[in-house]
Amino acid sequence: MLLRHTPKEISERSALTINPAKTCQPIGAMYAALGIHGCLPHSHGSQGCCAYHRSTLTRHYKEPVSAGTSSFTEGASVFGGQANMMQAINNIFTVYNPVIIAAHTTCLSETIGDDLKQIRKKAMDEGKLPEGKYMISAATPSYVGSHVTGFSSMVKAMTDLAEKTGKKNGKVNIIPGWVEPADMEEIKRLTKMIGVGSILFPDTSGVLNGPLSGEYKMFPDGGTTVAELKSTGDSIATLALGEWCSADAARALDKTHKVPCQVLDMPFGLKATDRFIDALRTVAGVSVPDEIALERGQLVDLISDMHQYFYQKKVALVGDPDQVIAMTEFLVSIDMCPKHIITGTPGKKFEKRIKEITADLPYEVNVKAKGDMFLLHQWIKNEPVDLLLGNSYCKYIARDEDVPFVRWGFPILDRQGHQYFPTVGYKGGLRLLEKILGVLLDRKDRDSPEESFELVL
Repeated sequence: MLLRHTPKEISERSALTINPAKTCQPIGAMYAALGIHGCLPHSHGSQGCCAYHRSTLTRHYKEPVSAGTSSFTEGASVFGGQANMMQAINNIFTVYNPVIIAAHTTCLSETIGDDLKQIRKKAMDEGKLPEGKYMISAATPSYVGSHVTGFSSMVKAMTDLAEKTGKKNGKVNIIPGWVEPADMEEIKRLTKMIGVGSILFPDTSGVLNGPLSGEYKMFPDGGTTVAELKSTGDSIATLALGEWCSADAARALDKTHKVPCQVLDMPFGLKATDRFIDALRTVAGVSVPDEIALERGQLVDLISDMHQYFYQKKVALVGDPDQVIAMTEFLVSIDMCPKHIITGTPGKKFEKRIKEITADLPYEVNVKAKGDMFLLHQWIKNEPVDLLLGNSYCKYIARDEDVPFVRWGFPILDRQGHQYFPTVGYKGGLRLLEKILGVLLDRKDRDSPEESFELVL
């Protein structure tokens, strides 16, 4: 009974968060930066902040995460960290020689008022930035937004590298949002199958799910190259997957370089993947190959075969807004019943989208943006569910309330393999359903009396 202190009675809380359903902005910025080839993320703040950001990503992806830090001490905390940052830039290029530094702020440097763009200009003026090397930056104070906000800000900063030559490259920019490295691989696979040239950014595939070769590489082979990021200004269109993670960068390219953009839901499940495939087909003017139609048919077949076990099962889910929106639509489409829905990221638009998706359900859905897991637990206590979807922190609720639990989202700290198996696209939909089916049927076996304990389900 790890959370036995959680009461059923719900009280209004306006200034208190208990067990937040999010983490801080710099973690998202650091993850996005790792999706650039030859990039060293840099945390402009104290060593402790940087260590936390690195360790959280390392625990989720089970891969070493390198990053620099401005190593604030008392002096920098009072007088500003410009001198520390200037020294850091010199040290990083001298010792580690990355192609690019992606710097983000922390609470401390934001409170002081350090301006990373001004510091970058000073570094260029003083020759601290070597020829052929680059630096981008994002403001990511942890006391507003969430890790999703930080991710979005760093991806938008990547568009600062975009250039417009006046000659279209024939490619489509795809901004995948915060998904697993395997999901980014799956998006590239689908795009290639359709025959569309693309620039995916950021791209952590090959960086945070790379092979164990016995050879250490400071900068893995994966990631979007700086040359590709420059070329995004000449692309024929941009597809942004997720309003919260990807839309700002897509709109920045549209505003600055007139690259038309379209904001889609993340391609979790059948309908969202259909829309993504159709958008690719339309933008590139190509036909959808039979291989993709086959994959779609396999997903429909699994839904049809196992529909009886999905039907009217109540679900509680918590996660990042873009992922939760697409997942909610997927669950509704297979006749499951999302009941309690939480995201830690602020934004009333999230609640509106969920209400639209669940409008035809015969009951009221509990939904909260900028919510926390304490509230989710209270909702479950008052109205139990058949399934819980969320990150590893949900395991305490699942244990206390004896609810079948599927780990999904960020962070997953107590299981491995998620960075290798996609959950986007039709193949990813099969993976999601297999995981959901597994826990539901395990529970059916556990709870069935002997006279109805069946071999074949």
